[in-house]
Amino acid sequence: MSPQHGETVGDGPLIPRPDRTPGALRAACAIVAPQLLATYDQAKDQALAEAVEHGSLKPVHVYLNHWAALIEIERHPEKAKAYHRAEYLAHVATEPDEARGHLSTASAIYRAAAKAVLAE
Repeated sequence: MSPQHGETVGDGPLIPRPDRTPGALRAACAIVAPQLLATYDQAKDQALAEAVEHGSLKPVHVYLNHWAALIEIERHPEKAKAYHRAEYLAHVATEPDEARGHLSTASAIYRAAAKAVLAE
């Protein structure tokens, strides 16, 4: 059985970083964030449809980069916990400055993850 976010696995990732391919990212998503599989599949289908419509692979590259960053966050339980907490707190914030602060935290985590997967 693979560890879930609530289980202690130390500071290391739950799984190795997957390749930036649709199949590898989906397989990783199934392990670290199975609740996101339907959203992953919808994003892939939308990216492929946009690629065909526009005659460009750019939508596919954007989808792959985005999901690689999300999986990078989810591979690290403490980062994932902080990311989801910041998103939640931004959503329930009653003051704009409070929401901005939480969104800034979530954005910083996402940017660091995106940078990590693009640097490989």
